Amino acid sequence: MSGYRTAIRLDEVVAIDTHVHIEADAHGHLALDQELLDASAAYFRSGTDRTPTIDQIAKRYRELNMAAVVFTVDASTALHQRALSSEEIAQACAENADVLIPFGSVDPNLGGAAIDQARVLIDEFGVRGFKFHPSLQGFNPSDRAHWPLYEMLASRGMIALFHTGQTGIGAGLPGGRGIRLRLSEPMLVDDVAAAFPDLKIILAHPSVPWVDQSIAMATHKQNVFIDLSGWSPKYFPAQLVRQAGTILKHKVLFGSDFPLIDPTRWMRDFAGLDIPDDARELIVKGNAAQLLGLQTGRT
Repeated sequence: MSGYRTAIRLDEVVAIDTHVHIEADAHGHLALDQELLDASAAYFRSGTDRTPTIDQIAKRYRELNMAAVVFTVDASTALHQRALSSEEIAQACAENADVLIPFGSVDPNLGGAAIDQARVLIDEFGVRGFKFHPSLQGFNPSDRAHWPLYEMLASRGMIALFHTGQTGIGAGLPGGRGIRLRLSEPMLVDDVAAAFPDLKIILAHPSVPWVDQSIAMATHKQNVFIDLSGWSPKYFPAQLVRQAGTILKHKVLFGSDFPLIDPTRWMRDFAGLDIPDDARELIVKGNAAQLLGLQTGRT
């Protein structure tokens, strides 16, 4: 099988969205059960089109002249249900390679099996990185039991995208459906960043209530970045806005969290922030292009 090869023309896209969820496949299977879907939709006050297919997402981003990094979250152990296929997602991205970039997801609780699956996703399907959600997947990212997985990802030049901070999944449910927020504290990922300096790490979201941890990590470690997904920019903590426009202007990335937050809404609210134009251009496109290894023209 030939792997994914991007056909994105960098000079023709206006932005790169680094955080887009695939929550339904072509067979009608959902990434989350209905209770969790409803809870997150209520938390984000999102519309009715909660589970667009990959082709629908590609069409949306094509219309916007944007590229997007897409992924699912394999939480099969914690949720006791079959995950969406990262292999199928990568195949669909290959058919929409002008706008979509595939990340894979594996369940770290599966140990060696997760490593084997990650190798296949890299070697045969051409994924560019992996998405982890410690709270939803029910694992501590600093646990050394998971270090062989990180070592393999680092050796293959992968990007590791970690959910951090609050999550809308389980929000408002009794006990949050057992989902533990503390597993998504950024400093748990700091151990990983220190141990694997060749592993590029993205801390997803403003990391509330731990935003200062993410800022400190991105300032301290060359291999740590922050994406700004999951929140409307008008609600970003003031210190994050200040640093994104100054000392972290090369370390911050546009991410929407689509389909929960539409990229047009994100861009509209981002335009209202006090961020210099040079930093703004880096955040919406330049930083992601460099991190993903995209080049001007067809890559």
